[in-house]
Amino acid sequence: MTRKILIAALGGVLAVFAGLSFYRSRHLAEPVVPGPGLTRVATLGDYFAPIKGTINDANVYILEGPEPGGTVLLLGGTHPEEPAGRLASWIFAENAAISQGRLIVILSANRSASTATRVGGAYPPDFTIPTAWGGQTFRMGDRWSNPLDQWPDPEVYLHYPSRQELAYVDIRNLNRAFPGRPDGTLTERTCHAITELIRREKVAIAIDFHEAELQYPVISTIVAHEKGADLAAAASMFISSLEGFSIGVENSPKALRGLSHREIGDATDAISLLLEAPEPFLDATRGRTDRELLLTGRDEFVVRAGRRGLLFEKIDEKGWPIDVRVGRHTSTVLQILEIWSGDHPDRAVVVTGVPRYTEVVEKGRGRSSRTPNRWTRPSSITSSRGKARFRSGRLLPAPGEPDDGQDDGQPQQDAQDQGGRLFARYRLVERGG
Repeated sequence: MTRKILIAALGGVLAVFAGLSFYRSRHLAEPVVPGPGLTRVATLGDYFAPIKGTINDANVYILEGPEPGGTVLLLGGTHPEEPAGRLASWIFAENAAISQGRLIVILSANRSASTATRVGGAYPPDFTIPTAWGGQTFRMGDRWSNPLDQWPDPEVYLHYPSRQELAYVDIRNLNRAFPGRPDGTLTERTCHAITELIRREKVAIAIDFHEAELQYPVISTIVAHEKGADLAAAASMFISSLEGFSIGVENSPKALRGLSHREIGDATDAISLLLEAPEPFLDATRGRTDRELLLTGRDEFVVRAGRRGLLFEKIDEKGWPIDVRVGRHTSTVLQILEIWSGDHPDRAVVVTGVPRYTEVVEKGRGRSSRTPNRWTRPSSITSSRGKARFRSGRLLPAPGEPDDGQDDGQPQQDAQDQGGRLFARYRLVERGG
């Protein structure tokens, strides 16, 4: 009897520690410091009301220039276990200055998926990027929405509206649920909200950030809907000759449904593109699955697999560091924008202030993280709840400054000057559950 009690007590202690770890990970606040181009913050719930107030009511960062032009959407965090996409989207949200057109950035398209790691995968719950002002910590996440937010999975998943049968677990995969379903699951409703955003904001190009294991044939490439085939081909050519790395082009298959590069292009007027960068962390042949592997991309077992011809991308002892993967994404987007703007001057989206591949690799991704307590003044910022109020995370003062813990009150008032401009010492927050 005593032995049973001891075992039960030990189990209870372990459950408490595990629960605390899970709670901290799920509720980790990821700071976002407004950059010079940010003019408005909406949420997905503003485009589709049934999402409002849910965990996937993600912030929508709208950066607008003084001259009219086109609109481009960047989707980060469709698969949070592919962190280079989220980190690249952060760079655009915090650094991009827009002189013409608009850039819309979603940092965490599937916030639910960012709150749990893959079952049995031994993933770290988070990772930290070194910056000039300290470490910036991000949630690791998974490929699928958290089962706490969407459960149970069906025995058979029929994609809507094609009714194509997909893997049952992919009913929680954002990139298997486009264009979404208004009366569907949380994941399907999230996709519907994104599709509605694209329609209402008249998005010209939607770019979805991803990473892939080196054993996956679609890697180091731009996957393009047929409407964007010429744009992707031109970007590939210019990148390979000017940016210091090579990237291919793949046509979006019409027979495989639910993916952003297919369904967004079919369901809206937007050109839909998906960017894939190499991530050895995802390879089945990897060794220890830890933060070091995630950030350095170095793994002796993946290297051995490459020597045996089992990979679709090259790898050596240098690995695939996170800075390389993030830089590939930023340069690819900038090249796409430059080509598009040259061909469509009336719908141009002109962006400056974002580091390209060479700079990210040389200086590190953390160099582009804006300091939370630096006093700078971006453009006027509004949201669906009025100036400097945000549904998906209240304004927080910089470290060391007073915070009353409320959405309203003194910190709120101090955040604006007479012109309604927000001081960047206040940071927005990307939250989980």
